[in-house]
Amino acid sequence: MQFDQLKRREFITLLGGAAGAWPFAARAQRFSNLKTIGFLGEGTPSSHGPLFAAFVQRLRELGWVEGHTVAIELRWGEGRNERFAEFAAEFVRLKVDIIVASGTANVLAAKQATAVIPIVVAAAGNPIGSGLVASLAQPGGNVTGLSTQAADLAGKRLEFLREVIPGPGRLAIMGNVANPSVVLEMGELKAAARALSLEIAALEIQKTQDIVPAFEALKGRADALYVVVDALVAANWIRINTLALGARLPTMSGGQGYVEMGGLISYGPNGPALFRRAADYVDKILRGAKPGDLPIEQPTKFDLVMNLVTARALGLTIPESLLARADEVIE
Repeated sequence: MQFDQLKRREFITLLGGAAGAWPFAARAQRFSNLKTIGFLGEGTPSSHGPLFAAFVQRLRELGWVEGHTVAIELRWGEGRNERFAEFAAEFVRLKVDIIVASGTANVLAAKQATAVIPIVVAAAGNPIGSGLVASLAQPGGNVTGLSTQAADLAGKRLEFLREVIPGPGRLAIMGNVANPSVVLEMGELKAAARALSLEIAALEIQKTQDIVPAFEALKGRADALYVVVDALVAANWIRINTLALGARLPTMSGGQGYVEMGGLISYGPNGPALFRRAADYVDKILRGAKPGDLPIEQPTKFDLVMNLVTARALGLTIPESLLARADEVIE
């Protein structure tokens, strides 16, 4: 479950070099009657490569070795909804045995493409509120997997941010409003912020081209920035962090990768752990279980991650009491 010994850069280099070859190799392997997994990554090899690597490693532990006992069709959506739909339709044409997807928009695309092929959700913010399933305990249909409880954690993230910046009067919230899970989280955050009498500036984005204009419109209107993580944001982590640092805005998000690429603080479930657990679901389904009979799980452990390099660049001092509670500190 721990990947500290393998550097993130090594993962990215490995995945970047292999990603182009894997789909072709997987197609050839189908002639050997291997079970085939269609893995629809919502981001890029850079943003989500380590998560895919965690998934593949767990599969190996369960006896599913790529190229020997299972084939993997890997596609990267790069945060673009049109690619999600395109690749999901391609998986249906290829007649894969199971689809693995993360991110609400990504999973919705897969669900719209097929009601027959099992779909394992590696991570989704609010499966019920987003219409993915009717019940966590009895999802029914062809979708099961893991929820990240994204909206439920909005208030807690805001508490951590206020420990670093006591009493910020103005909070900016950036999120992809084309993603229903993001809209739910933004709603929860706005309610929590209003309860604290914070002035709110909502930055609504739907594509990469919206990010720079959103920051330009924000000038002088916020003391901190809460970034709602989804595939679009993950594909633009570096751009968003660079703009936030230039605007002297401390940031909070729900993705550890966001902090590893220059964000200030994140609080959320452990990404590699979620993707390893997704491999367990795949194992059960490939061995005969029905996805509708497998309850959707919610995480029980959440990681608080802070970037002291970014804190110093912003001239901030993170309280020792908060550092003592951190699961990881990037120095």
